[in-house]
Amino acid sequence: MSETDAKMIDITESAQGYLQELLAKQEDDNVGIRIFITDPGTPSAETCIAYCRPGEEQDDDIRVEYTGFTGWIEARSVPFLDEALVDYAKDRMGGQLTIKAPNSKVPKVSDDSPLEDRINYVLHSQVNPSLAAHGGMVSLVEIVEEDVAILQFGGGCQGCGMVDTTLKDGVEKTLLEQLPQLKAVRDVTDHSNRENAYF
Repeated sequence: MSETDAKMIDITESAQGYLQELLAKQEDDNVGIRIFITDPGTPSAETCIAYCRPGEEQDDDIRVEYTGFTGWIEARSVPFLDEALVDYAKDRMGGQLTIKAPNSKVPKVSDDSPLEDRINYVLHSQVNPSLAAHGGMVSLVEIVEEDVAILQFGGGCQGCGMVDTTLKDGVEKTLLEQLPQLKAVRDVTDHSNRENAYF
């Protein structure tokens, strides 16, 4: 992915000016911005712009030069940032920076996608719609050790006595069938809290 491809994120002139002002107020020199999406390709995707001090960028980030500052785009987020727009509009309260990323929640997975993205795709497209009937949902916390997925149940699944069965017979079976490189699935949810449990 080249700098030209990463420029598909349109940062308007007013937004670049505003970001330049913010960055000039930082104590460190050469502070840039980093743009990334948390949970890309899922309904909970959020587009983020953060300060990026020298050395905080990731090895595979794409460097993009804007007017007066450097931007770093997370490589993994690039497909989800297609047609993204960052704008700044002045108003009576001062102004507001807005980020629109219409493709951030759109699942874009292939066999080459990171395992994390493929797990999220299966959870959000197949597993969560059936758990939603009971007011529940499950999300990926992290991938550890030898391709072991750590999941967290929420909503009606939290505190439900059937969650172990749901995990083993439903979620784990679905994930392992579709993602053979995944070795196991574990649950980190504390099911002793039954406050929102569905019975």
